[in-house]
Amino acid sequence: MKASQFFVSTFKEAPSDAEVVSHRLMMRAGMIKKLGAGIYTYMPMGLRVIRKVEQIVREEMNRAGAVELTMPVVQPAELWQETGRFDKMGPELLRIKDRHERDFVVQPTSEEVVTDIARQELRSYKQLPKNFYQIQTKFRDERRPRFGLMRGREFIMKDAYSFDRDRDSAQASYQVMAAAYRRIFDRFGLTYRAVAADSGAIGGDLSEEFQVIAATGEDAIVYCPNSDYAANMEKAEALAPAGPRPAAVSPLTKTPTPGKATCADVAELLGVPLSTTVKSLVLATDEINERDEIVKSTVWLLLLRGDHDMNEVKVGKLPGLDMGFRFATLAEIEDHFGCKPGYLGPLNLKKPVQVVADREVAVMAEWICGANDVDFHMTGVNWGRDLPEPDLVADIRNVVAGDASPDGKGVLAIERGIEVGHVFYLGTKYSQAMNATFLDTDGKPKPFEMGCYGIGVTRLPAAAIEQNHDERGIIWPDAIAPFSVVICPIGMDRSDAVKQAAEQLHDELAAAGVDVLLDDRGERPGAMFADWELIGVPHRVTIGDKGLKDGVVEYQHRRDTEATKVALADIAALIQGRLKA
Repeated sequence: MKASQFFVSTFKEAPSDAEVVSHRLMMRAGMIKKLGAGIYTYMPMGLRVIRKVEQIVREEMNRAGAVELTMPVVQPAELWQETGRFDKMGPELLRIKDRHERDFVVQPTSEEVVTDIARQELRSYKQLPKNFYQIQTKFRDERRPRFGLMRGREFIMKDAYSFDRDRDSAQASYQVMAAAYRRIFDRFGLTYRAVAADSGAIGGDLSEEFQVIAATGEDAIVYCPNSDYAANMEKAEALAPAGPRPAAVSPLTKTPTPGKATCADVAELLGVPLSTTVKSLVLATDEINERDEIVKSTVWLLLLRGDHDMNEVKVGKLPGLDMGFRFATLAEIEDHFGCKPGYLGPLNLKKPVQVVADREVAVMAEWICGANDVDFHMTGVNWGRDLPEPDLVADIRNVVAGDASPDGKGVLAIERGIEVGHVFYLGTKYSQAMNATFLDTDGKPKPFEMGCYGIGVTRLPAAAIEQNHDERGIIWPDAIAPFSVVICPIGMDRSDAVKQAAEQLHDELAAAGVDVLLDDRGERPGAMFADWELIGVPHRVTIGDKGLKDGVVEYQHRRDTEATKVALADIAALIQGRLKA
């Protein structure tokens, strides 16, 4: 293809609202154009990248035995009401009405629709296993869309759904998909990790995220450098400390801490490590009657070491808190503790609360906590002697670097990542809710065992850029670059020799199946090179009169600091060899 026949539109400056590298570079390289908050037009250069991502995904999904279909973007609310998600899902689900006042949703995902297909079409165990997938537009009404394609409202996703007759075969289908995902991300040429993950709102009890490693990633990835253990922060387990709880030695003392309302301030005042303090977090759960009225509220006190943070996902799985919780109101706190936040603790309560201690806190001795009296903290606190054992001991914190790895093979490290894929084992969560059954070998109806598998097709190019860029622009991996090779002729409009050599090389590479672009726009060398470095085409060949006199051209990979002279007769073979490698 020639540049004059394509559409190349680059900009020196990024818009002021572009916060991350990928957003800035995609806008400057003319790959996307903002239409509204979190909504973008995929311009020709960017669409070529997206289509290459789709092609790799499609090839590997087909290879894994999945069957492609396309489900509607606009879906009737009745299906979502069957599973309860029409009401339970937050404002991210865009709800609309048609002219007849019937409710519809703009799909963020398609579990309900594909389950409806299965219950109509898959009637016997003989038709199983089956995996349907689509590459389709989705919409999630993000409260704060940002970072360009990283967190947009409209996006393209590959979502697949497997149907099996029992748990064992469903988990076998899950493993087929997990292997397919590894092949997909290997082909993209990106550095990534597959990490154990929490299933979140979609449900299920077996889940992995595929995270592209990038310093700007929103997600924290926990891994052990000495083993294969990897998990996201929500899933990573903080092990209980080894050894028994130390014996109580110091007396319980009410210690003045004027104006010191945080664990860090108290530790500094008393000259002790932050790890000897315990923070108090107060939650509440509500019992609701059939009229959505609160009939009873229970207050919970969570105790964590002062240098640790609460993990809301872990807390949300605890008995009594697994049906939903909220942070307690100021009135509830003062009613139970007789004190305002900043000086709270488990001693001297006005009303009983449910006490949950993190595993670490449960084995601490001589710790410091609020005295439930403004400007005072208790020092020398010990379980058993000063207060009863907690109602529940559980892992409720985020791990930190240096914690013991759950597999016993070293300590944990943390790096940043961008989630670009997720695989779930769903079980019968959706098939039971929608009465989606098949006839098993005994002739009796049985709900499908399901899996769900997603890849963020339009997020992936942004993640690739976050991992692969420099001060000049994007550095695409070969597999998903908009063009694999760009030919830059110097003075093509003034030299027949340059024009002939450039067009001959272009035609030879194109005939060999190479995705090549000839820049025939007549730009000055500096401007031309700057465009292609910004756009990130990985292989560049420069042809000029001076080099042709010696029978050579210049080759430069996007990561190279200098060009290399190559014989004109050898350049096509060199490029094809690089691309195959």
